[in-house]
Amino acid sequence: MPRSARVTSPSRTPIAQLQLTVLRRLDGLLAGDHAGLFPGHGTERGEARPYVAGDDPRHIDWSVTARTHEPHVRDTIADHELELWLVVDRSSSLAFGTARSTKYEVAWAAAGAFALLAAKGGNRVGAVTSGRQRRIVPARSGAAHVGSLLSALHETPADGDPGDLAGALEMARRLARRRGMVVVVSDFLGAPTWERSLRALAQRHEVVSVEVVDQRENALPTVGLVSVTDPETGRRRLVDTSDPSVRERYAIRTERARADVAARLRSCGADHITLRTDRDWVFDLVRFVAGRRQRVTASARTLR
Repeated sequence: MPRSARVTSPSRTPIAQLQLTVLRRLDGLLAGDHAGLFPGHGTERGEARPYVAGDDPRHIDWSVTARTHEPHVRDTIADHELELWLVVDRSSSLAFGTARSTKYEVAWAAAGAFALLAAKGGNRVGAVTSGRQRRIVPARSGAAHVGSLLSALHETPADGDPGDLAGALEMARRLARRRGMVVVVSDFLGAPTWERSLRALAQRHEVVSVEVVDQRENALPTVGLVSVTDPETGRRRLVDTSDPSVRERYAIRTERARADVAARLRSCGADHITLRTDRDWVFDLVRFVAGRRQRVTASARTLR
């Protein structure tokens, strides 16, 4: 990984600018597609019906299945109020950025977008952060609460902090008592210690994983001999970027690592979106919502 660096630029988004982006630009682009972003499952149980290929096996009603000797599922009726929990990774690797912003600035903006859109519908929003100084913001509704939540999250990750994403996910699992949505924002670097905790969350909640990456984590530039530092461990290493074989091996390994992360997230039952520091995260989020809405619509048609 290239040397960790904090980028000081006009792209750092204050709360007021983020609110303007979400409520005008993002909200306008979504144009009523909020149902695709926050489908949510309620806690009120609906009527049991025969199982159809494609149904979520978590909704199987075992008592009816045993009585009728035929698989049945019981849909839930969506509550009017959704509970959204944000799990935001604050490990040191997120302080890195070589383009428009650091990874954490993109992570903060994405988490804030989910929070603001959820709060607009009167939903409750809470947050848990990873890292040595873990923050827990209880789930509440209202614009003032969301403003306080965004302020609590708007702090650059500390140097040398490896984070504890698995621990933050476990905390969110204990706090999120109602069925709802959990949005996990991280770069998912390092060992996948988070996998078991994420799978447990996805068994009860809608889970969206937001992966934040920087262009220099995928491809090395040709700039000669470079000293790189792991921001979480402090380990240093000299890398000769003028060597084509070095750049090729680096690209192959990072591509495999990203593909492995994507596969693990899918196997946990989480939706996956990738946001980059060198791209407009708003359009990437809109594309994700549109794709998610199409999948939900196609699934509903299959059941008819």
